[in-house]
Amino acid sequence: MSSHTPQDTPPQVTVIRPHTGWRTIDVRELASHWDLLRFLTLRSVKIRYAQSALGMGWAVIQPVAQMVVFTVIFGSLVGVGSDGSAYPVFAFVALVPWTYFASAVTQSTNSLPKNAAMLSKIYLPRMILPISEVCARLVDFAIGFVLLIGMLFIYGVQPTAGVIVVPLLILIMVIAALGIGLWLTALAIQFRDINYATEFFVQLLMYAAPVVYPASLVPERFQLLYALNPMVGVIEGFRAAFLGSRAMPWDLIGVGAAVAVFLLVSGAFFFRRREPLFADVA
Repeated sequence: MSSHTPQDTPPQVTVIRPHTGWRTIDVRELASHWDLLRFLTLRSVKIRYAQSALGMGWAVIQPVAQMVVFTVIFGSLVGVGSDGSAYPVFAFVALVPWTYFASAVTQSTNSLPKNAAMLSKIYLPRMILPISEVCARLVDFAIGFVLLIGMLFIYGVQPTAGVIVVPLLILIMVIAALGIGLWLTALAIQFRDINYATEFFVQLLMYAAPVVYPASLVPERFQLLYALNPMVGVIEGFRAAFLGSRAMPWDLIGVGAAVAVFLLVSGAFFFRRREPLFADVA
């Protein structure tokens, strides 16, 4: 019987080869970096409010100010219908998910360019950066959601049994924002004007969603086509749940959910496809 010394043990060799072609999504690697995701998410929240005089007050001011403007212009001057609800609460129910979506898309698009120095110096799963921005915006959403509950109380509006669907609507909202964010940030790291185009794109997209008007204004034959914007089903679902202005629009929600999942999966694969270029162009 012979004994082996540490010198007799062959060294372990790890061979690193560049990836080529389309790459699968490494869910296990993302899960193993949970602490990093949490750190980046908290960092994003702190940076957003640390040097602001009003701090988290901006999460209150932004949707409330938009609601006031929309109420004056579209509710009073233009006379846009609100499906029988008071226009301020009608608009605010839509603004809570929309404000989150717009902010999450914009910030996740900028996640790689603003962390370019990090990409070129250390290794981390690059996908964690846009994910952390999407997660960080949920803080603003939670504040807006609390305001929404208070507004419903002020206007004497009782939510319907459809509120049990709200977690699903929130999930669709987050998936859609992350999917679009993955597509755009993978391009923005190389083409920096994507960031400017994204802000313009999000502003236009708001009018392609029923934020200031009800989806009932869209002809019925175009409803499913209209629902290709995943926020259509989310917003109309919120109104059905909290205002009872219509039956739960399962057709719009179903189409929006399918589009959101497609955006997420395709965006993740596109992100992974371009990932080897990130450090080179950062």
